[in-house]
Amino acid sequence: MPPRITINRADGELQIWLNPEGRDLLVRQLQSLSETNDHFHIMPEEMAPELPSRNCAYQAGAEILEWGKVLFRPDEWDSRYYPTS
Repeated sequence: MPPRITINRADGELQIWLNPEGRDLLVRQLQSLSETNDHFHIMPEEMAPELPSRNCAYQAGAEILEWGKVLFRPDEWDSRYYPTS
């Protein structure tokens, strides 16, 4: 089966719905993040992104999130570029 990944917000909560192939793809993308490969894109599946999203809601009233980006930020980068007070 092709990966199925649906990301939505319902009742203020982020929900990620996956079939086994979608789970495996998400894990591979997360594991590929590094200081030299620091992000990947989430886009509708017809655009052939790194992580394809679907626009099929699993719950009535859920807000579908088809577009996004996952960013890798090591602690060193945050300390240097985003210091906290």
